[in-house]
This record gives sequence, C-alpha cells and structure tokens, in this order.
Amino acid sequence: QVHLVESGGGLAQPGESMRLSCISSTNILKMFRMGWYRQTPGKQREVVAEIDEGGTPHVVESLKGRFSISIDNAKNAVYLDMNALRPEDTAVYYCNLIARTAVGASVSHSWGQGTQVTVSS
Repeated sequence: QVHLVESGGGLAQPGESMRLSCISSTNILKMFRMGWYRQTPGKQREVVAEIDEGGTPHVVESLKGRFSISIDNAKNAVYLDMNALRPEDTAVYYCNLIARTAVGASVSHSWGQGTQVTVSS
C-alpha cells in the first residue's frame, strides 16, 4: 500500500485560487493513473481530474477552465490547481493513485487521507 500525503486545503473566498498537493512516500515504478476526487456529505466520491499512464491530463468537463492537474514524476507528486473557486467546490478532496511500486509487485490502489477545501465568504 502506498502512503499518499495531501496538503494545501483550507478556507478560500469565492473567486480565489488554491493548489492541492499530493506526494507519494513510496517510489513509483509504473503509474497507471493518479488524480483527485472530491466528496461532500451524503454524496458519493466523484472524480475531479486524473492523469493517465501516458501523462495525459483529464479534467471533468464541468470543471474545465477552472481546474487543472499536473504531475511531477521526479517527486512522485500530483497537483490540483483550482481557480475561480465557488462555494459548490467545498468538499473533502482525496488523492488517488493506481500504480506498481516494484518489479513483480501487484498493482496497488491507494487513497490519501483527504484534505478539506471550504469556499465561503
């Protein structure tokens, strides 16, 4: 199991920007997918943005233009840049990683502990 450490959440006012960071404490041999999900009380966790094994970013259609995702393979890190934040962006944001960490190892599916993002005036 890979340990993912998230940071960057907190309180923002509508219209502000915020960056979330997620770093894997384990070296990644092969990344299949790494990205961000979010969840609000009473709702299912939903995908926000992901980067596939080819390095192509995918952002949910409704968030395109405001959210972007990037990866730093050297740091085993993925970032979520959120701009023009809205109150409806308030949620717990989770980092997700599907990867193989060593030759012969099974593919692991890991989640971060979650970081709260609150958008409010």
